[in-house]
Amino acid sequence: MPELPEVQTVADYVKPEIMGNYITSVDPIWNKVLDNFDSKDIEGRHKILNVTRRAKFIIIQFENFILAIHLRMTGKLYVLENDSYPKHTSAIFHLEGGKKLIFEDTRKFGRIYRYSDLTEINERHGPEPLSSDFNTDWFVKNMKSKKRNIKALLLDQSFLSGLGNIYVDESLWASGIHPNSISCHIPKQKIILLYKNIRRILQESIEQLGTTFISFTFLNGQSGNYSNELKIFGKQGCSCEKCKNKIIKLKVSGRGTHVCKKCQKVYKS
Repeated sequence: MPELPEVQTVADYVKPEIMGNYITSVDPIWNKVLDNFDSKDIEGRHKILNVTRRAKFIIIQFENFILAIHLRMTGKLYVLENDSYPKHTSAIFHLEGGKKLIFEDTRKFGRIYRYSDLTEINERHGPEPLSSDFNTDWFVKNMKSKKRNIKALLLDQSFLSGLGNIYVDESLWASGIHPNSISCHIPKQKIILLYKNIRRILQESIEQLGTTFISFTFLNGQSGNYSNELKIFGKQGCSCEKCKNKIIKLKVSGRGTHVCKKCQKVYKS
């Protein structure tokens, strides 16, 4: 599933292509893609004021409402200027001037939501890890106040937005923290190091247009380059860069998880 850097990459690509233009209609090619509204709810001429990201949603802002697009596993969002559209298209947004914003989704897990503003999304999601709301004081306080598995906590979108399996594994490895650690037992200095690594790794991935795994592409099939920088995710059986120990893959909170048992310490007491 695309995580924060991949969703940011798509939003950054789409924004200059459509901002200032007008959506005139939407065709839900797949009938379940519009989750909480009907195509008639956005009939007319609606100017696109901005394209941003919140958590793992691409946010298209209009004067009186927003559209929130969640790519899920295989969703792609891009602009076409011809009349054809791919086989797995879920929705087509028609723009003035002949452009079309295509939402393509092979597995059909992606959804489009309509809200009056960001309130409902904000209520369900924690702070953005690259924002000023996410700081060391907040992170230490909230880690120490919770007795939870650290990987499960970092994946919890109501705690911290945008992280998924890839960047949690990478951040924990960089910080020397085993994913089976309990949040409240992790030393303060390790929490601060984890904070710094989360921000660094996310920013580096954004600069390289995200990580390409399975189906993430943008801009006519281009893909991100950060997969070349991954240190532990997908590296089971390879040697750890730090200690040369073999990286293993195990299940943590139901998720496939990559670990160096020598470099990553378990904090449980």
